[in-house]
Amino acid sequence: MTTPPALLIAGHGARDEGGAETLRTLVRVLAARHPDVPVAGGFFGAADSPLPLGDAVDELAGRGVTRLVAVPLLLAPTGLAGETLDAALARAAARHPGLDHTCGAELGPHPRLLEVLERRLDEALGGGVRRPEDRARTTVLLVGRGASDPYANAEVVRAARLLWEGRGFAGVETAFLTQAAPDVPAGLDRCRALAAAAPAAGGAGRIVVLPYFFFPGGLLERLRMQTEGWAAVHPHTEVLGAGVLGTPPEVAEVVMERYRETVAGGVPDGHRAAAEDARDADGAAQEPGDGDGQGGDDRGAQERDAHAGNR
Repeated sequence: MTTPPALLIAGHGARDEGGAETLRTLVRVLAARHPDVPVAGGFFGAADSPLPLGDAVDELAGRGVTRLVAVPLLLAPTGLAGETLDAALARAAARHPGLDHTCGAELGPHPRLLEVLERRLDEALGGGVRRPEDRARTTVLLVGRGASDPYANAEVVRAARLLWEGRGFAGVETAFLTQAAPDVPAGLDRCRALAAAAPAAGGAGRIVVLPYFFFPGGLLERLRMQTEGWAAVHPHTEVLGAGVLGTPPEVAEVVMERYRETVAGGVPDGHRAAAEDARDADGAAQEPGDGDGQGGDDRGAQERDAHAGNR
């Protein structure tokens, strides 16, 4: 019987112990569900991460693993800035001659992850069964990290459109915390204008701010501060904050799906198109992504006014 390759879950840029423990939990869940597959996890893109990718590779090699598949816990490609997953994995594997490694595709706006986003919205709205009119007067602001790589930003816009289709919300707009337009205050302005232009029956509109990243931490705190600042000067607009994606069972399912796709013959058409097309003309270095799960670099950005919604 052939031993399957190990699964290496590669998170991006987390510097805090909370993000590390969340990834450890995901590793434990997948290891319990798939005892025939060795599983480990670590972060690349942050030298001071409490759970480095290199340590996870060392652990797998110490368990006798000779083949591994790395699945990036990313919602968008990282582009070619800074140390890519391929480079980080190659550097770690170089310490173990004969260790064969392959990288799978980022998770992207997978249908199962869209279900989690929808659940986070319902939790923010109070949970339980929502009436159609509740959603009809709710505009969502999906917030990604932001990048100078337009392909990474486009993945956030694509996720917003997919989240809006068929779910009954008044609209789903996008905003970014860094490097791209619209920023969070401008995104909230758009949501407010959308609600005013098309008032729903049953009362005034409201906005739910939905983070598009896996882990809490610095990014989430920055988002909360910007949201609270905007809400303070717009006291007549109801603004709610939703939780991060986290690593619920759906994330484990998508990670294993990517693993199996890669083992079966590589990355399916379409999953890596953005990563393959992304270009970084000047090769500037990337700042770690703070565990957001959305790729992208922190060079000076050309502002991009892209958004999704009821159009």
